Amino acid sequence: MAPGADRVGDDVERGGHDVSFPARTPVVIRAGSGLLKPSTAPAAGIEPAPGASEEAPLVDERKIPSLLKVARGDGNAEPVESLELGKRVRELRKARNWTLEQAARKAGLARSTLSKIENDQMSPTFEAVQKLAHGLDISIPQLFTPPKTDKVMGRRAVTMAGEGQPHPTKTYEHEILATDLRSKQMLPYRTIVRARSFDDFEGWVRHDGEEFLYVLSGIVEFYTEFYAPVRLRRGDSAYYDAAMGHNVISVSEDDATILWVTSVET
Repeated sequence: MAPGADRVGDDVERGGHDVSFPARTPVVIRAGSGLLKPSTAPAAGIEPAPGASEEAPLVDERKIPSLLKVARGDGNAEPVESLELGKRVRELRKARNWTLEQAARKAGLARSTLSKIENDQMSPTFEAVQKLAHGLDISIPQLFTPPKTDKVMGRRAVTMAGEGQPHPTKTYEHEILATDLRSKQMLPYRTIVRARSFDDFEGWVRHDGEEFLYVLSGIVEFYTEFYAPVRLRRGDSAYYDAAMGHNVISVSEDDATILWVTSVET
C-alpha cells in the first residue's frame, strides 16, 4: 500500500510527534498554471559494527564536503572552530531538558560519543550528524546555524552550471548552490533523485521550516505524510511544510532532476 493518510498514526508515532496536521498544506502547481507563464528556457548515522571504534576518522573524509560549508555556504574551513558545534549541541539538548543519556538514546548514539562531541573531543562523522539532527528534531542546516547572524545588504551569489558543491546521499545526489554566501535564509540545491521506491528511505524525511520543489526534468512521485502521493513532471512544483514527512522518488526512465529550496530558520 502506498504511503498516505492511512499511515499517519504509525508514522507520526514513530517520529515522536503529536498526531496533528501542519499549519500549512502543500501547494502543488502544474506547469503553466501559475500566475506567470513559465519561461521557454529550461536538494541516520549508523551504529559502529562490533569491535569498530566510533572515534575513528572517516577514511574518505577529505572527499566529503564540509557540513559547515553545505549548511552555511562558507567557502573557508577555519570558521568551523568559531562555530563551537559541541556547545551548540549541548545548548540544544539542555533547551529540551534532556540528559546525555536521553539525548544519546533519541539520536541513536553512544552516551560516550555524544559527551565527546559536546566537549569537542571528537569530530562527528556525517552519519553521526544526521542522527543528531534527527534526534533533536531539527534540520542539519539548523544544527550548524549559530543563534545570531549578521545582516548584510546587497549580497549576491552566482553559481555556474555544474559548479555547485556535491553532496551525495543514498537516495539523492545534491548539488548545493550559492555556497559562497554565509548566513543564508534559504538553502538552494539541485538534486538528482536516485531513489526508486519509498522503501529506499528509512521512514519519512522531516525537518523544520518550509520547502519548495520544482521539477527540472523527468517524472517524480511526491509523497507527503498526510496526503495521497502525487506525480509531478517537468515544470510542476510544490510548496509545503517541511515538518510534515515527505519523500521524493523517480518514476521516469531516467533519474529525475529537481530544484529544492529550503528555508533556514535562525
